[in-house]
Amino acid sequence: MTQAPKSTSAPTPLHWKLVVDSANPQSQADFWAAALHYEVEDNGAFIERLLELGVLPREDVVEFHARLAFRDLVAVRHPDDPFDKDSGTGLGRRVLFQRVPEAKSVKNRLHLDLHAAAGERESEVQRLQGLGASVLRHVKEPGGEWAVMADPEGNEFCVQ
Repeated sequence: MTQAPKSTSAPTPLHWKLVVDSANPQSQADFWAAALHYEVEDNGAFIERLLELGVLPREDVVEFHARLAFRDLVAVRHPDDPFDKDSGTGLGRRVLFQRVPEAKSVKNRLHLDLHAAAGERESEVQRLQGLGASVLRHVKEPGGEWAVMADPEGNEFCVQ
């Protein structure tokens, strides 16, 4: 195994996004944008350029929120984070939903914990249920309380 050269300066943190496999990326993006108070990314202008250049087939595009979107990929981003104005792609906190052919079959190995304001957990759980989430169970332990929930496609998350 080759070792990276040693540097005298601190390494640059890596940029990342959370990618979630889904049956319907658009509906998942709508749910999570509402759940997190994020924005669905608008890649419409970028997609139009790709179509005009002939590098993106029309069958890979759908209309979503009255604009062009990728059929198999859609992301949500934090509204305060920067984004690339040419592509519409977020450059900060974002979640990307990608279409996959197989259905979810087992418990998630990674999940989000949503932190409600003090005293607001139950109202947040009710709000999320109104968006299409379901409560799987309530947990009360010496270390705290939370609700384990599932999004519309069954992905688990917690509300603390």
